[in-house]
Amino acid sequence: MRRDSRLSGVLHVLLHMAEHDGPVTSDMLAKAMGTNPVVVRRIMAGLRDDGYVRSEKGHGGGWVLARDLAAITLRDVYEALGRPALLAMGHRTEQPGCLVEQAVNAALDTAFRDAEALLLARLGDVTLARLSADFQVRLAARSRSRRTEIAHAHR
Repeated sequence: MRRDSRLSGVLHVLLHMAEHDGPVTSDMLAKAMGTNPVVVRRIMAGLRDDGYVRSEKGHGGGWVLARDLAAITLRDVYEALGRPALLAMGHRTEQPGCLVEQAVNAALDTAFRDAEALLLARLGDVTLARLSADFQVRLAARSRSRRTEIAHAHR
């Protein structure tokens, strides 16, 4: 089964947008996501409808963040994407006649609901500001590492 990577892709481009001064075109975002600009516009429309981004038309236009990164959680973005399936597992048969399979389905339903509730709660705890801060730490560490490599090369 193919994985749905829209949440990961959208989070990726939202953080790129946060690092960019001014509007970012659908073409630029499509390159970052490795997809078509039409796909980006379709995805961003859901985020725009929920007030997380806005589009600016005309020359120099594009997509911009409409809220502070601290005000947007991963769950917010997930919901703006239309709440795609979180779990790829399911029942062998939805309406089984076998009592054994009914018992199996009941147990799995409980486990799936619990897992989904936990995942949604965790997504609600993480803001884009937290992801951006993590990116900044990684960027600084890479810069320090490169300076060290250059210093060693010149000895």
